[in-house]
Amino acid sequence: MCLAVPARVVTLLDGETAVIDLDGVRRTISIALLEGVREGDYVIVHVGYALSRLDPEEAARTLALIAEARLEGAR
Repeated sequence: MCLAVPARVVTLLDGETAVIDLDGVRRTISIALLEGVREGDYVIVHVGYALSRLDPEEAARTLALIAEARLEGAR
């Protein structure tokens, strides 16, 4: 199963890479597939690529659902 998750862009590195934060974990990803990504944006990340942008409210809802599923799985 593949999963794409929302993450916040922390730092733009060069024209095609950025550092994202996902629940305290920071990774460098490619933003080559998107135009106009800015620091603070939320992007959907899959296998190291930002696939699309999403608004902060939708990102928060999705991240809350993932956290809830993680807790349910631990029981």
